[in-house]
Amino acid sequence: MNRLQRLLPGLGVLLSLGFLARAITVFAPIGSHLIVVIGLGVIITNSVGVPDWAKPGVETHSLLLAAGIVLMGATVGLDQIVDAGGTVLLVVGTTVCVTVVTVETLSREIFDIPEKIGSLLAVGSSICGVSAVAAVAGSIKPDQQDIAYAVATVLLFDAVTLAAYPMIGRVLGLSDVVFGIWAGATMFSTGPVTAAGFAHSEVAGEWAVLVKLTRNALIGVIAIGYALYYARRGGAEATIESKPVYLWRTFPKFILGFVLMMVLGSVGVFSNAQTTAFDTASTWLFLVAFAGLGLSIDVREFRDMGIKPVGVVLTSLLLVSTVVLLVLLTVF
Repeated sequence: MNRLQRLLPGLGVLLSLGFLARAITVFAPIGSHLIVVIGLGVIITNSVGVPDWAKPGVETHSLLLAAGIVLMGATVGLDQIVDAGGTVLLVVGTTVCVTVVTVETLSREIFDIPEKIGSLLAVGSSICGVSAVAAVAGSIKPDQQDIAYAVATVLLFDAVTLAAYPMIGRVLGLSDVVFGIWAGATMFSTGPVTAAGFAHSEVAGEWAVLVKLTRNALIGVIAIGYALYYARRGGAEATIESKPVYLWRTFPKFILGFVLMMVLGSVGVFSNAQTTAFDTASTWLFLVAFAGLGLSIDVREFRDMGIKPVGVVLTSLLLVSTVVLLVLLTVF
C-alpha cells in the first residue's frame, strides 16, 4: 500500500467531519463551523477514539493547516500589512519579550518549579506552542518528563483559549482588527489562533494568522538564545549547531509560501476567479485541518501535569493578554 492509499481513509474522516460541522451550523446556528468541527473531533477522540486505519490521514492536519495558510496569502492585501506593519511588529516583539520574562519570573520566584520546565513553558507561551517547546528542548536537553509537562500544559491552554477568546470577543464587541491582532499575539499555537480568528470574522482571521506567523518566525532566535544561556551556565548539556543552519532548520517554511502568495496577489498576478478559488480551497483546508486538530486533543494527557505549570501559564496569560488587549483598544 502506497502512502496516498494509507492517507485516504483518515482524510475521508476529516472531510466527513467538515461536512457534518457545516450541516450542523446551517440547521442549528450555534457558532462558527470551525469551532464546531474541533468540538466534534474532541468528542470522538475522547469517546470512541481514532481507529488505527484513520491515524495516518488524521495526522496530516498540521500540513493541511500550513497549506491553507499559504493559499490564504493570496487574499491578504499587502497594503494593509504595510500600513500597520510597524505597530504589529512592536506589539509582537513586546508581547514575546514580556511573556518570556513573566513566565520565567513566575516559574522561579513564585511557583518554584524546575528551571527547564519554566523555560519550556516560556517559549511555548510566547512563540508557537508545542513547536517552540520541541525546538528549545532540542537545544537545552531537558528531561522527557519536563517536556511532557510543558507540552500538556500548552495543549491545555490551546483548548481553553480556543473556547474563551471567541466568547470574549463577542461579549466585548471587539473589532475585527483588534481581535485578530490580540489572538495572534497572545494565544499559543497556530491552529487554535487561526480557528479563533476566523470564528470571529474573515478579517480577524487574516490578522490573527499574520500576527501569529510573525511570532512563529522568531522560533529559531529564541531557541538559540536559550541554548546559549544554558551553555554558558554550564552543566545543562545545551548544544547548538551553526547558527544560520539552526535558524533555517527551525524556521517555519510555510511562512515563505504565505508571503509569496500575498505579494503575487497584491501585484495582480492572480485573476479574481483564481483568488476566489484560493480562498475557497483555503477555507476547506482549514475545515479539515481543524477536524484533525480536534481529533488530536486527548484530555487524558492533561491528568498528570500537576497544578504548578498550569498556575504559571494561567497567571501569565491573564496578565499579558489583558494588557495587550487594553493597548490594542487604545491604539486601534
